[in-house]
Amino acid sequence: MADRGKLIILSGPSGVGKSTVVAKTMELRDDLCFSVSVTTRPPRPGEVDGKDYFFISSEQFDRMVENNELLEHASYVQNSYGTPRSFVEDRLEKGFNVILDIEVQGARQVFEKVPDAVSVFVLPPSMQVLEQRLSARGTETEQTIAARLTRARQEIQEADFYQYMIVNDIIDNAAAELNAVITAAHCRFNKSRVLELTK
Repeated sequence: MADRGKLIILSGPSGVGKSTVVAKTMELRDDLCFSVSVTTRPPRPGEVDGKDYFFISSEQFDRMVENNELLEHASYVQNSYGTPRSFVEDRLEKGFNVILDIEVQGARQVFEKVPDAVSVFVLPPSMQVLEQRLSARGTETEQTIAARLTRARQEIQEADFYQYMIVNDIIDNAAAELNAVITAAHCRFNKSRVLELTK
């Protein structure tokens, strides 16, 4: 893979199914990898350190921020999340498309640093469906679910910042749409490639 990969910023409310969409899309492409974020929140049942997230302490997180080791970082419902810069750069240089599953405030930070990144916002079919998905996890208190729904409404109001929108109703359709977005990103007009051909 000679060409540099594309950085894909993926955002959407907690519980909308971003991880499921990404996993399904990865079955459709062999040039796609998921950027594993660092977080200070405790792991949920079934989550694996280094695969789902790098679970670290607040002190470790603060050190990474101070040392400029994060491409972006954000706080969400009393926990911190961030994207390790070195992991992303390494994969892009090797030609992989890298997906960042990050919050809106983090997405803005990345877009400032990487203007050619591709941004995608995942929406639920309805707020009722989102609430059902959060409840079905069985890991959230009623208070936490209420906080996540309030935050979801705020995030959805900022969705017009993104270039693409995917409604995660039927998972196969959502994955097919994300796959199409990534393909389209590689088909963008590339002036330097044209200049190479016309030398």
